[in-house]
Amino acid sequence: MKIFALGFLCASFFTGLAQEATIVGLPAHPEEGGEKTEQAIASDKEVHFANLRQLTFGGDNAEAYFSFDSKKLCFQSNNPVWGLQCDQIFWMDIEEAADNKIYQPLMVSNGKGRTTCSFYLPDNKRVLFASTMKGGDNCPPEPEKGGKYLWAIHPSYDIFIGDEKGKSIKQLTESPGYDAEAVVSPKGDKILFTSMRDGDLDLYIMDMNGKNLKRLTNTLGYDGGAFFSPDGSKIVFRASRPQGADTIEYKALLAKGLVAPTAMEIYTMNVDGSNLKQVTKLGKANWAPFYHPSGKKIIFSSNHHSEKGYDFQLFMINEDGSGLEQITYESKFNAFPMFSPDGKKLVFSSNRNNGDTRDTNVFVVDWVE
Repeated sequence: MKIFALGFLCASFFTGLAQEATIVGLPAHPEEGGEKTEQAIASDKEVHFANLRQLTFGGDNAEAYFSFDSKKLCFQSNNPVWGLQCDQIFWMDIEEAADNKIYQPLMVSNGKGRTTCSFYLPDNKRVLFASTMKGGDNCPPEPEKGGKYLWAIHPSYDIFIGDEKGKSIKQLTESPGYDAEAVVSPKGDKILFTSMRDGDLDLYIMDMNGKNLKRLTNTLGYDGGAFFSPDGSKIVFRASRPQGADTIEYKALLAKGLVAPTAMEIYTMNVDGSNLKQVTKLGKANWAPFYHPSGKKIIFSSNHHSEKGYDFQLFMINEDGSGLEQITYESKFNAFPMFSPDGKKLVFSSNRNNGDTRDTNVFVVDWVE
């Protein structure tokens, strides 16, 4: 899942890396020697935002998610200044990254293949992520897309656990086909992820050690980008539900390792897969959902309001589909929102303040009710 230069499925070979896991630092702002500058990067309409801070500068930086103690973020980056050809997983200390000194995020992944969709484990030291490293050291080739906006579902993606030092990487899934988009329950007992192991893109849940696997969705379509509610009892996710001729196209694209993310809505269900409900009926692409700390609202990214389809803003909605509220107004791309476990902050990715480039960066804000 990505800006529409990113492959955002959640979504690099780092030149010159040694075979073992390597620690790599990214200056906060390579074009200016690592020094950050304070700029107005929030709109007056963004009334829920206070103390907005930019944490990355340059390249595509996205899917930044909090550690359980709310102090750190793991994220993916393809910053070209450091030779990244496709995404690798990094982590940062939020307060250190947000000050005006040079800060160097550290690489969790090993620089092989393409990575996506990282998430901290409860110990605040290890990170889940998906990687194609078992399919080869280089970035996997992109399927032919015929000029259309499509997401690649690389079959070599599997889920791994790495530590913050980039020294220890353990494989968690070995099923043929796409396994990615893994997140951990707030209770610290379950892992939720998307897989193609049964022929379609469905949601699965398992214990932290990979045992007691259970399939949660069974309807044709792409079920992904799922997260738990704050109490771990419910799940929110995005889904496509192709009908008629769209079903034929969906299956044909999936056979080529592709999906079209242009028609998706937000759904919820209980953690055991029961009580499935459709939250949004907005049309176009509604995705990247995450529960509000109250457990009663959902924040998500959408282009339903855009005539041309490429203007993605954050919105918030009640679980029952009422009370839609626009949250962001600045720039044409805002996505991947996550509230911190302590409920005080929101992190998201945006094209704001990028000097009219295509860069996507990570921002953190104090949340105002």
